[in-house]
Amino acid sequence: MPHRRLSVPRSVARPVVTALTGLLALSACSSGETADPGSSQSWDVVASFYPLQFVAEQVGGGRVAVTNLTKPGAEPHDLELAPQDLGALTDADLAIYLADFQPAVDDAVAQKSGGQVLDVSDAADLSLTYQTDETDGDALTDPHFWLDLMRMADVADDVAAALSQLDPPAQATFEANAAKLRSELEHLDTDFRKGLADCERRQLVTSHTAFGYLADAYGLEQVGLTGLSPDTEPNPQELATVTEFVADNDVQTIFYETLVSPDVAETVANATGASTDVLDPLEGLTDSSQGDDYLQVMESNLANIKAGLPCR
Repeated sequence: MPHRRLSVPRSVARPVVTALTGLLALSACSSGETADPGSSQSWDVVASFYPLQFVAEQVGGGRVAVTNLTKPGAEPHDLELAPQDLGALTDADLAIYLADFQPAVDDAVAQKSGGQVLDVSDAADLSLTYQTDETDGDALTDPHFWLDLMRMADVADDVAAALSQLDPPAQATFEANAAKLRSELEHLDTDFRKGLADCERRQLVTSHTAFGYLADAYGLEQVGLTGLSPDTEPNPQELATVTEFVADNDVQTIFYETLVSPDVAETVANATGASTDVLDPLEGLTDSSQGDDYLQVMESNLANIKAGLPCR
């Protein structure tokens, strides 16, 4: 059976799911089957990288078994799928991914012949673009939506709608889980707004230009040492420009991330007298992550930004 490619606009997700639930329930009754919301059925869900794994686990709860295609410590940008990963994606009841972020996943999804597929791009609202030399001056879309807490909440609603189509009797459970996650994200969003309201500086100098959505949400100016791809190295002119910016603006902290070498950040810091600290883009968890899950790491990010800018 061909897979269904799901992309549910937030404004219509719940009405559509409600209608589908009624139709599916009617179909089940007509065939002599009854849906059991207390069923112990566990659905196999594949997420392409950690933030989507986190959302799927939080929304699906005990009714889903989630596999993350990007292993801990691996860069999701550079993901290559092993045969067992392809098998997991092929067999999954639901595959959740972000189109145009991981080419290997895009290719595998195109070959998937069963189950459902959810591309979260619409819910994530990828509205930030950058002019860059990485693609001969063409604009690149910033994929790092999950560093905006409210975009994560919208994606959680999208996942709840997709899981409800897969498992209509559990719709209320999925929606309640998504609402709980939204509440937690809103609480943390409030902490960010209060914590970053009064800072000595607004410039967020990072080793990887991954924090555009976070900076945009809280009125900060992101200055990246490298581009959207963490593997891109700045050329000498670019490095000199950023070093001059740091010195001229008395930037106190250069932020580097956990999955990429801090060498460039340390070079700029040594040249300017700035310090370095971690700002985690949350593309994956490792033993060195400052927290056990998405929410805890984002709390650590807030604490590090407040100390680095600094904020009162």
